[in-house]
Order: sequence, then C-alpha cells, then structure tokens
Amino acid sequence: MQDRFGRLANSVTNAAGSSVGFTAAFALVILWAASGPLFGFSTPWQLIINTTTTIITFLMVFVIQHAQNRDTLAIQLKLNELIASNSAANNRLVDIEDLSVDELAVVKKFYVRLAARNQTAADVRAPHSLDESQTQLPRPGS
Repeated sequence: MQDRFGRLANSVTNAAGSSVGFTAAFALVILWAASGPLFGFSTPWQLIINTTTTIITFLMVFVIQHAQNRDTLAIQLKLNELIASNSAANNRLVDIEDLSVDELAVVKKFYVRLAARNQTAADVRAPHSLDESQTQLPRPGS
C-alpha cells in the first residue's frame, strides 16, 4: 500500500510541478471564468471553483509532504555518508537530525562561535571540529 502511494505521490508531484501541470490548471481556471456569464456568475458556479480548489489543496498537502519527507531522508542519508566517509569529520554529526531542539541548539552555538572565530582568524581554512568545543555536546539518541 505504502509503495503504491509512494509511486502515486511521485507521479502527482512530478505532474503538478511541471509546466504542463501549471498550464492545465491555468486553462481550467480560464475555462471556469469564461463560463461565468453562461451561468450568470451564480452561487453554484462560484462553489465549483471553491470546492475544487479546496479538495485539490487538501490532497496535495499530503502528497507534497510525502515527497518532502522522502527527499529530506535521502539528503540526510547522503550527508551521513559524506560525514562518515571523511576521516577529518566528526562522526557525532551522523544522525544529528534525531537530536532534540535543545540539543541542536547546543551544537548550533558551537558553530556560531566557530564562525565568529573564523572571521578574526588568520587562516579561515584551518580545520576545526566539534571536539574543540568547550561545551559537552549531546550524542545522537541520548
């Protein structure tokens, strides 16, 4: 079931995000607006566009969220691979997305201090790591 939804979500997001998808939506709105005089700009005529756009928006929220979740996971895995494969990188950043907001704030403070230090450093390309931090950093999953 989830695999079928994934394939459907991918197809829908690809179609909706294409120029053909935009052109089709734009053409439907123009067609609806042009039919206004034919239906006397009545309340049912207005309800058609309101109901249609509401339903499409409601369904697209779930489809887009699914696509975004998949893309975010893929990016996180790629970054984890880059971190894990670089011997100079601190492996504590692998799976950092699992930390709490408070724990992420601690890590961010280190990078803010690092950025400030690099602005005054003679060699901004000198490597630095989380191990230099004066703050005890949280470990993912702790």
